[in-house]
Amino acid sequence: MAAVQGPVPIGSASHNGIDSDEPKIIVAENGEMAVDVQDKEVSMEGLCSISAYDQWTSLSVSGQLPRPRYKHGAVVLQQKMYVFGGNHNGRYIGDIQVLDFKSLSWSKLEAKSESAEAVSFAACAGHSLIPWGNKILCLAGHTREPTESLSVKEFDLQTSTWSTLRTYGSPPSSCGGQSVTLVGDTLVVFGGEGQGRSLLNDLHILDLETMTWDEFETTGTPPSPRSEHAAACFAERYLLIFGGGSHSTCFSDLHILDTQTMEWSRPQQQGVTPEPRAGHAGVTIGEYWFITGGGNSRKGVSDTLVLNMSTYEWSVVTGLEARAPPTSEGSSLVMHMINGENFLVSFGGYSGRYSNQVYALKASLKPSAPFQQINETETNGIAPISAEENSSRKVIFEIEDLQDKPGNRADTIKTSAQVVKGERNQIEDRLNQERLQSLRLKQELANVENRNAELTEELDLVRDQLSVEHARASKLEVEVSEIQEQLQKMDALEKEFELLRGEPDSGSDEASSSNQPPRAGRFWRWNG
Repeated sequence: MAAVQGPVPIGSASHNGIDSDEPKIIVAENGEMAVDVQDKEVSMEGLCSISAYDQWTSLSVSGQLPRPRYKHGAVVLQQKMYVFGGNHNGRYIGDIQVLDFKSLSWSKLEAKSESAEAVSFAACAGHSLIPWGNKILCLAGHTREPTESLSVKEFDLQTSTWSTLRTYGSPPSSCGGQSVTLVGDTLVVFGGEGQGRSLLNDLHILDLETMTWDEFETTGTPPSPRSEHAAACFAERYLLIFGGGSHSTCFSDLHILDTQTMEWSRPQQQGVTPEPRAGHAGVTIGEYWFITGGGNSRKGVSDTLVLNMSTYEWSVVTGLEARAPPTSEGSSLVMHMINGENFLVSFGGYSGRYSNQVYALKASLKPSAPFQQINETETNGIAPISAEENSSRKVIFEIEDLQDKPGNRADTIKTSAQVVKGERNQIEDRLNQERLQSLRLKQELANVENRNAELTEELDLVRDQLSVEHARASKLEVEVSEIQEQLQKMDALEKEFELLRGEPDSGSDEASSSNQPPRAGRFWRWNG
């Protein structure tokens, strides 16, 4: 089998003062197989060998590569990323793939069901994976044989066994493309696409201690029905919903649910304006919510965004080429911390073709304080978000100051450069938005001027027509006056004619009566 040189390893020849040979990675021509790296010391450095902040880096991995897929689920437990399910070319996948972050090597986990047989259990896509203790919970998703209600499945890492958990109450109807968010000891399920492609915006909560489903009534205006959105939890209390899509459009709106008051609200967003998107992925680091991937009816979204959940300010972390895997639809995104550094890891997705690549980004933003549940009475607490109190919300978490120590001076300079680059990108984005707004206003002004000219021309034409009609009306009035005069003359002539015709008749009668002879004893007869 012919072999080619694989991707350039992200490890370096020297790290933390330890010299090691550069690893050699060989992959098959189709990219499906990679042989284990020869130098385990370098591969074990893994994510730590990434030096640049806020830049996506393609990871060189070993082992049997997973099948390309999208709309799968991924979680991190015990220094490993577990990937389950997904969709490839319309076919559901039911395997469990594991990426060891220490060795950056893939392996396939042979799962068993409760009957202790190796199975490909519950092949699905559009589901949600939640880490819970030493287990993984799997909820919802589209399958070959959909059920009427949503089921909760559990995978035990110690026994590699799948099982279906028994729940109480009224579970939601089966769906896919929903969001499932861990808020304290509860799972909050929102939206998705149900049977018959019906879009949902209902809210269901599963208490993990009692395994009981509840459907709560909320106040305020909830998000419109949608699927393929992103959701996050802030301060163990607030549920954030961003983006998603319906059958005809994609959204860029942000909604917040206070899980204590069960009130929906829409905050005033600041910073850059996010593009509408669906099929994106999100992960939180403290008060920062990172969003990557997704797309809309026009294109895939190439920017990686971050939202400060305490100030609702959006900013751009970095950008990629339009078809780079982290910009794909239906990719997974997880967070892993090593030596105090936070890494985002993206896997799979679809951007014209299915991907099985792994990308990582070392985040420069760090949470300002350990996040625990914050009470309303605390000085730095967060009040319930409502229409009356949203304006008085003053909790702002500051980013830690960069330490300019000799050991990390280079990282500090790189971080500062990234910050400056991010600010420049923000300014350029705002400038472009202002330019677009100016062009739109100019176009609208030109359209108004053209319309005004058309209306003026129509007005002049109407005035000309009115002048012609006015002249015609005046002429008709003159003609009517002349006709009335003629009629009056005709009436007078007719009367005179009647008088004249009556006078001769009376005269002729008198003449005939005077010429007749006396009738005394005489009888006049015509003789033939």
